[in-house]
Amino acid sequence: MSFQLPAYHAPDFSLPRFTGAPDAAAAPAPRDGVAPEGFHSTGIDPEYFKVGGRWVLAPEIRMDCVPVLRENGFIDIVEFRRLKKGDTVLLGRTEDGSQGIYINSDPFASKESASLNFSFRKGRTRETGFSRDYREIVELLRYERENGGCCVWVLGPAFTFDDMARDAFCRIVRAGYVQALLAGNALATHDLEGSYLHTALGADITTQKAQPNGHYNHLDTLNKVSAYGSIPAFLEGEGITDGIMAACVQTGVPFVLVGSVRDDGPLPEVFRDVYAGQDAMRQHVKKATTVIGMATTLHTIATGNMTPSFRVLADGTVRPVYFYSVDTSDFSANKLADRGSLSAKGIVANAQDFITKIAAELGV
Repeated sequence: MSFQLPAYHAPDFSLPRFTGAPDAAAAPAPRDGVAPEGFHSTGIDPEYFKVGGRWVLAPEIRMDCVPVLRENGFIDIVEFRRLKKGDTVLLGRTEDGSQGIYINSDPFASKESASLNFSFRKGRTRETGFSRDYREIVELLRYERENGGCCVWVLGPAFTFDDMARDAFCRIVRAGYVQALLAGNALATHDLEGSYLHTALGADITTQKAQPNGHYNHLDTLNKVSAYGSIPAFLEGEGITDGIMAACVQTGVPFVLVGSVRDDGPLPEVFRDVYAGQDAMRQHVKKATTVIGMATTLHTIATGNMTPSFRVLADGTVRPVYFYSVDTSDFSANKLADRGSLSAKGIVANAQDFITKIAAELGV
């Protein structure tokens, strides 16, 4: 069966509790980076604000931000660090419409799922069967490619340690199932090390055998890329055509690499400023319709915390944003849901096995 998007269930704002509700209160930000007392904090689900007697959907939501009413009536969702003195911040701590703020929670639920009050094995652990999820992801990826969706992938360095997994993801990139890649310095460094020296952290990516003096290999790679000045220049100069970074460069898939305090190097393209990196990531997250995070707990949580449960398309249609977190540990795979991103699905699997299976099912 081909994938179908679920219908969006919009609130009925003709009901008395909505028509009789007041406009959302507002107050100016007292200074840059500071919200007024009683500010409203946003979540991940569709949020409506009553402004001028009309209920208005904020088209872009991000967790733990504040809604700012612009002069043209647009409701802008703003990080605290971006608040400017005098911004009109909407206030209210209730979400049932009584203060002019309504959150439409679980707006894509089917009648069948809503009727299941009790069932076994609702959790997602190492005992869960994930075959249905694999099939869903494959159909979803095909749907997104055929209908102009935006698939954002968040990768940890584990993919670079195995040539089969690395090659599988490259085929997925080249087949058009990746619209953006978010990662850290390690993913790119060890992928480029694999292309340049056929190792990752000094171990051969095919045989997994440690190479003599192999602990220098990622540093030699970093140094060589820095000498060229950029990843594309390194790939061209060394005649490299294989690997994840090469596939992204050759197909025009944008990538955002954000640094951490652990990084050596880092590569020239890595964002040193964490907030500049966050801004760059969010530019892709704001367009995402599907996000798949694999083998990177912190980067997946970072992405999840700026990913809404829905997207408003150009024609006004509201559709869900699908989010999957893949990790060998059920703790890591499900951690994002504990951080507020309740729409994220955890899949407990070896990420290398996961990606090779997805590539095979996609037929790439």
